[in-house]
Amino acid sequence: MEVYKFGGASVKDASGIKNVVSIISSAKKDELLVVVSALHGVTDRLEKLAYAYLSGDSHTNALFEEIKQIHFDVLTELFPDPGHSIFDEISNTFVEIDWLLEEEAQDDPDYLYDQIVSMGEVVSSKILHAVLNASGCVSVWADARNYIKTDNTYREGKVDWALTEREASHLTRLLKNQVAVTQGFIGGTSENYTTTLGREGSDYSAAIFASVLNARSLTIWKDVPGVLNADPKWFEHTEKIPQMSYHDAIELTYYGATVIHPKTIKPLQNKDIPLLVRSFIEPAGAHTEINNQPNPLPVPSFIFKVNQVLISVLPKDYSFIIEENLSTIFGIFHQHKVKVNTMLNSALSFSVSIDHDTRKLDALLESLQKDFRVKYNTNMELVTIRYYNQETIDRVTENKDIILEVKSRHTCQMVMKNKS
Repeated sequence: MEVYKFGGASVKDASGIKNVVSIISSAKKDELLVVVSALHGVTDRLEKLAYAYLSGDSHTNALFEEIKQIHFDVLTELFPDPGHSIFDEISNTFVEIDWLLEEEAQDDPDYLYDQIVSMGEVVSSKILHAVLNASGCVSVWADARNYIKTDNTYREGKVDWALTEREASHLTRLLKNQVAVTQGFIGGTSENYTTTLGREGSDYSAAIFASVLNARSLTIWKDVPGVLNADPKWFEHTEKIPQMSYHDAIELTYYGATVIHPKTIKPLQNKDIPLLVRSFIEPAGAHTEINNQPNPLPVPSFIFKVNQVLISVLPKDYSFIIEENLSTIFGIFHQHKVKVNTMLNSALSFSVSIDHDTRKLDALLESLQKDFRVKYNTNMELVTIRYYNQETIDRVTENKDIILEVKSRHTCQMVMKNKS
């Protein structure tokens, strides 16, 4: 039994969906679970819709109509017959959001966010399921919310592994000698409310399914031929890494490598399930395998994060930064759900780099300033180099001022800005 995961870029339009169907059909797997994301860009649009609804924006219904039209345009290209049952099925699925929008937003904002944003995966999986069946590759549709069980932490549901393992036995029977299509990113509570697992969480969903089903492997299909040592947006010449250890994969994803979601590796490592990263553009081409072989990376790897905020926290009375201060500071970051990308402390200050999320930043700074002096700089860059040397450092710091630098045996992180 194997698991395939297809992200939004692979199902961005009708031709992309047809290509995914071709990959699945040619796989000739007797038992294959396909995990699919929302159509490309739809999650961003649904998130915008959720915020508009929560704020009472007059454009809410117009935004929703745009989202529906995107899907029906794709459906019209895939199914020229407007009488095909998939049109009614997708219309009925969107009704769940219609019902929500009819009432003023009164429930918890994170709960409402999840009920709206989760629909992207539900709709895309139903479309893929219909196209597979129309092509002669018979499949069944499975609702991930029935199998991935979480607590009630909306927007970042925490998996109840024991319950998820139990529910997986039902999915095993459903998968017997056939293909099943399900959703990434979403789960369900014990009260059958929808939760999401965090943005870009479809990789994590696929890893959860692979783990509880004891899959032979998980394949994540991307628009790149495996894991590269740098994002092509930043480097003209990149190298594909043919094999990497779970350890290095966890390090790279933790530091911000976007090819794999950070939570993906651990469930696979626990069961020693290899992760393959393949290109949906060249399905038969070379790929990367992530497994338990402890080989160091053959080349240095670079991770760039822009739009960073460098925050320095200082005691108001010039006392030392000690364990008690750090406990309070980390408690505030946890309270506001802000992830620290790198950190450094001295006798009198504690500095961190975080993603610039305006919605969270102002509240975070306000909380920190109650007990500490706080300084911060925006528009910073964070560069992480795994298996660095001076040449690699020089390569990325040209015309940059290094504001903060942290080095360990294998990893160097630098917060920088352009020279004035």
